[in-house]
Amino acid sequence: MNFPDPADEAAEREQQLIALALANRPVPQMTYTGECHYCEEPIDKGHFCSDECRTDHERIQHALRNQKVA
Repeated sequence: MNFPDPADEAAEREQQLIALALANRPVPQMTYTGECHYCEEPIDKGHFCSDECRTDHERIQHALRNQKVA
């Protein structure tokens, strides 16, 4: 890569890093079921019926991931 301007080179490298990160991101595990993933209320679209349910679900998932085995 020969760029006349260091800013152009930095921008190109940034785009390469973004493309690499997007290519290696994990596949989302949730699928649409017609019910809220937290409270199981019927919904028309998305995964949660409200921001509160989404926040509660994320909080619980975070706690489960960071749980330490004694």
